[in-house]
Amino acid sequence: MAQTSLLSMLPARLQFLLPAKYRTSSSPVVPVVRLSGPIGAVMPLRSGLAMSSVAPLLERAFSVPGAKAVALVINSPGGSAAQSHLIFKRIRAFAEEKKIPVIAFVEDAAASGGYMIACAADEIYADPASIVGSIGVVSASFGFHELIERIGIERRVHTAGKSKAMLDPFRPENPDDVIRLKGLQLKIHDVFVDLVRSRRGEKLNDSYDDLFSGAFWVGAEAVDLGLVDGLGDIRSVLRQRFGDKVRFRMIEPARRPLLARLLGRRAVGDISLFDPGEIVGALEERAAWARLGL
Repeated sequence: MAQTSLLSMLPARLQFLLPAKYRTSSSPVVPVVRLSGPIGAVMPLRSGLAMSSVAPLLERAFSVPGAKAVALVINSPGGSAAQSHLIFKRIRAFAEEKKIPVIAFVEDAAASGGYMIACAADEIYADPASIVGSIGVVSASFGFHELIERIGIERRVHTAGKSKAMLDPFRPENPDDVIRLKGLQLKIHDVFVDLVRSRRGEKLNDSYDDLFSGAFWVGAEAVDLGLVDGLGDIRSVLRQRFGDKVRFRMIEPARRPLLARLLGRRAVGDISLFDPGEIVGALEERAAWARLGL
């Protein structure tokens, strides 16, 4: 028997015995999904967003019975273009399948891939001090070839395929590699621009030349540019929309088993305190926020 049928059989005067999320109520309900952190690989020292972790939250949010809308609280400096696009498409798929509107609320930032995800919403609201935009593509690396020469290290790389070691940071930069990289970036940028245009449509202020330059703006400016629909926070906007009795249902990630939490993500017997890859990931996360001045 369906859960809703079981609830209907329980007298209203006894529903206080149930957890709040299972009680029937005449108050409007809005599920809330928080999307925070850089977008891409998630590691112990680097929290963030990836399709594998976000998809279950979205499915639960869009499955809440009687939901008036799904709210996305976004706080991200961006990251992987592919992961951003996958999350965007999954949000739109659920919204169209369930016929439920989506409203996004920007906290510190919805920049680059974070803004791409925000565009999955039917409406976007920001704080006056939020950072919004950065519609562009960036690749960053380092060049170590002079350093390894100075300390007497010889780099040996053997490939099948002339481009397999493209942009190797331990070799001098090859101009042909840079040209190819820029070509890839332009294709990804075109996808981003087309997505923003398709979602924001006539709301965009096309008279501003830097709209798709990778620049970013504060919330008040973003309203004038048509990147967001207005200023406000989730509580004030949704109470004005659905009334003072609107209930927010936070959709939280499932808690890991106790043993997994005690051991962390490391395998038993791993005595290393820090993984160098995780440290680099944490530094990259810090750099992503720093690019926005945050």
